[in-house]
Amino acid sequence: MPNHVIILKDSYYDSVLLMRISREVKSLAGIEDAAVVMATPQNKSLLSSAGYSDPEMDKAGPNDLIIVVRSTNIERDKIESAIADLLKADRHIEESEHQPRSLTAALRTASEINLAIISVPGLYAAREARRALERGLHVLLFSDNVSIEDEISLKLQALRRGLLMMGPDCGTAIINGKPLAFANVVRSGSIGIVGASGTGIQEMTCCIHRLGGGISQAIGTGGRDLSDRVGGMMTIQGIEMLSADPTTQVIVVISKPPSPQVAESVLKSLAKASKPAVVHFVGANESSLDRKKNAIVFADSLAGAAEAACRLVGFTAGTEAISSIDPGLVSRLSAQLRPDTKLRGLFCGGTTGQEALALLSREKLEIRSNLQKDKTLRITGTQCVSGHVILDLGDDAFTVGRPHPMIEPVLRNERLHLEMQDSEVGVLLFDCLLGYGSHEDPAGILAEGVRSSRAIARQRSTELVAVASITGTELDPQGYQNQKHKLEDADVIVMENNRQAVLLAAAVLKQCASHH
Repeated sequence: MPNHVIILKDSYYDSVLLMRISREVKSLAGIEDAAVVMATPQNKSLLSSAGYSDPEMDKAGPNDLIIVVRSTNIERDKIESAIADLLKADRHIEESEHQPRSLTAALRTASEINLAIISVPGLYAAREARRALERGLHVLLFSDNVSIEDEISLKLQALRRGLLMMGPDCGTAIINGKPLAFANVVRSGSIGIVGASGTGIQEMTCCIHRLGGGISQAIGTGGRDLSDRVGGMMTIQGIEMLSADPTTQVIVVISKPPSPQVAESVLKSLAKASKPAVVHFVGANESSLDRKKNAIVFADSLAGAAEAACRLVGFTAGTEAISSIDPGLVSRLSAQLRPDTKLRGLFCGGTTGQEALALLSREKLEIRSNLQKDKTLRITGTQCVSGHVILDLGDDAFTVGRPHPMIEPVLRNERLHLEMQDSEVGVLLFDCLLGYGSHEDPAGILAEGVRSSRAIARQRSTELVAVASITGTELDPQGYQNQKHKLEDADVIVMENNRQAVLLAAAVLKQCASHH
């Protein structure tokens, strides 16, 4: 099957747009696979490892566009014409006073603007963020591929000016009630969040909403903020801002495990704050944390952190920490399965996947994953492996030139079909992410994948148990209940949150194993 490599010089397109263009190109008749990406070193390396190569691709620079297509019988000129039409259609935006094409024009149009969202190639992102900070604007830097040196410089500049520098690679925030990037529509309230994980913020804000609480601010910091080199600068800045914010009564900090030194700095900042606080470091060894900080509650999960925060602001109904699972349900489900049944957890969210890995590991299950720190259990690349497996499908290895699975969940179905070739697979575990930026019907797409998987299982006279949680609210464009009904119609067991879904899957697996 021939590969076509097309280079468009000096043709920058936004990464979110390119995800959608990749999806549309792939849907064209006769095209087996496609990738449309900027020619960053990382993207070129990933394309090469995926089997795409061309001397012109090697020469391309980060401001050039690479289009690679694997097709059955389509001629190159027809591919180029189709892609040109797609790109032209998406760039056909008339300039007007309401659609400025530069920061200067935007500020001239609306001088009250105080926040800039930046999504340009990493090579230029730091420059644009610096310009925004110099204009006195808070910044949400969606772009990735920004050097850590630039990140440190930008955050130091923001600190000097008393501003937020969210990112780089910041995918989620809620500022003054406005969802930014990938975020959910939740009730306004008195719980403020600082988070270095996008889907972690989404899961927590949705849990808080469903418990009756609300969000004052949700400040994303970017995943590297709590590294040793960055030192938690924006996390600490966010804590100080929330401490001074009259609408915030409780401060929550969530992230993947920071270094011990940075964790200590964050906890000291919270201890100095004027308000009670909740902390959850997803996947951390919690026994190693200093729990003697005044007014800090340490949670065991994202849902647990939401419950603790709601209790602190007076919403007690339904906030009891639920760690047990209905034994009758566990018995009924495990009775359908073989004793050697294995798990496949396919996650669109990196933090929900990380939480699943941590919770399953606490249940003494050996999990192979691309999120594993243990090298003996870590999966690299996209190969299928045996045993219990958790995959973060948003990892670069799966998304090069393709939409993120939050944008195009059919990619998860494709992976699910591959995983179902393993006859031991009997328990499936999923997240389902709603909100702005996500696919318009993620549950409907997932339901199709589960039905197909169940048909594969029954062809070999086995059964399949599918468990999911939904990160979303009834205010989201997709609608929580609408999405829940679609999953339940496909016999997916929908749990209240990611923690409960994972604990149910773990209980079923352990009871199956006890049947030996």
